[in-house]
Amino acid sequence: MSKTFEITGKAGPMAIDLDEMIRQYRPIVGFKVKKALGGGNPDWEDVVDEIMMQTVEKIKSGEFRGDSSVGTFIYTITARRIIDYIRQKTRVLKGAPEVPALPDPHDQVERNERAERLAQAIKRLRPKFRDVLYLYYYKDLSRLEVALELGISPAKVSERVNYARKLLRKTFDR
Repeated sequence: MSKTFEITGKAGPMAIDLDEMIRQYRPIVGFKVKKALGGGNPDWEDVVDEIMMQTVEKIKSGEFRGDSSVGTFIYTITARRIIDYIRQKTRVLKGAPEVPALPDPHDQVERNERAERLAQAIKRLRPKFRDVLYLYYYKDLSRLEVALELGISPAKVSERVNYARKLLRKTFDR
């Protein structure tokens, strides 16, 4: 049983067989939507179904006046629906918070091991280097403040910090 609708357009009366129209244009619409949204997008088939249903509804309601070909009418609906879909997904994604990546347990173990090795290496430093590193990095004092605390010049603080870092690098390069 075929559903045929009579339309009177600029070119005169026109008969549209809805089943034939769907059979002819669904693969074309499917190709266009799949290409625009991506074949990996699970929604592309739903969008094609919506476009075909919308086309049939508009023809039945008389919105299609026959001023253009059925193909042009379907193409217009398809283009607008693709744009609406992309806008809707973009709007949803803008408001969504970014999901932080889960920490890798191996990375955490490695960081802990490195921190332990660093702590052991710092303990083995001579007190004058260990004290400078403690005040400068842990207490977050400026070089001038460290110099005042230890009673040495700021240049000597810089010298000791750089030498201590050099010793620690050698320990880790082994």
